[in-house]
Amino acid sequence: MAKAVLPHLHTEEEDPFELLFARGVTDGLPVVPPTVERVRRMLAAVQRDPQEVLGTLGPNYGRATIEKAAINAVMAGCHPSHFPVVVAAVEALCEEQFNAHAINVTTSSATPLVIVNGPIRHATGINCGQNALGHGCRANATIGRALRLLIMNVGGARPQELCKATLGHPAQFTFCVGENEEESPWEPLHVERGFRPEQSTVTLFGALSPLQINDHASRTAEQLALSLGWTMAAVWNHKNFPLFSDTTLIICPEHAKTFAQDGWSKRDLRQFLFEKIRRPLHELRPGVNGGEGVGVNLLPVQSVHGESPTDETLYPKFPEPESVMIVVAGGTAGRFSVVVPGLARGDIGGRIVTKEIR
Repeated sequence: MAKAVLPHLHTEEEDPFELLFARGVTDGLPVVPPTVERVRRMLAAVQRDPQEVLGTLGPNYGRATIEKAAINAVMAGCHPSHFPVVVAAVEALCEEQFNAHAINVTTSSATPLVIVNGPIRHATGINCGQNALGHGCRANATIGRALRLLIMNVGGARPQELCKATLGHPAQFTFCVGENEEESPWEPLHVERGFRPEQSTVTLFGALSPLQINDHASRTAEQLALSLGWTMAAVWNHKNFPLFSDTTLIICPEHAKTFAQDGWSKRDLRQFLFEKIRRPLHELRPGVNGGEGVGVNLLPVQSVHGESPTDETLYPKFPEPESVMIVVAGGTAGRFSVVVPGLARGDIGGRIVTKEIR
């Protein structure tokens, strides 16, 4: 990947943008030519050995060095101030428990969702508010894009080659958001995960495509939780009970205030979703209301009390309360939240990983 540095592209015969397309190092959009000068400026933002290995990145298990991260960050359009976030995200991406190999080669359409917490959100201009998951913010767009380029250029997961996604989705270009800690009634994600409020972190989640949930009517915590929860019940498919993955619920500030006004914590919401979003066994059997009943063959034959299930035995959508990760983001006007299902848990999928930004 170091060969992608292009220090002398000033002749009329060579168009650097077309040359990078020809080399196959882009994500389908034009990239910034990674000249020596640009890469040096990026490296200066972290003051670390350029040859330091952050980890190996599947499926090809290429060595993700600081220098390679810098090259791809330049190509993605990152400002040097974004580079510490990129480095921490690459460290998370290379963690064995995150399982980038599975995420990058599945026929499903998985991609890393980058969630940024702490003071660095403001220092780098990361959008946490209005249109936080959308276009128009350089930091969000380029940090997420840098990971995609690294996955292709270091990990080797190029579409129609090792990347086998059946459809893919637009978030595979870039998927990065900051938590709107200032508008959240709850402790931020990184504090939940054991960090101090003044620390800055990135959290990586192996994400499928997001689904927006529109609820402008619910005015109590229980009403809203049921509305969100039964919409979440459709992710993967309506018969995956229990779900095989973690799930991220990105709650807008207005919805978060509805929960807070009734005294609900994140833990209360997770527990409620686990207990209430359930369906009876007879609805999960193959052929009932369509579908193969994917989850039914993995349901326990007996309960914890040794009783055999009946047709009315209820099974939860979510494996456990802690399998729902809750983040507050978005603008203060509009009652729209987003559910992002994960690829899978355990050996066939991966785990959520959080790293401190140094």
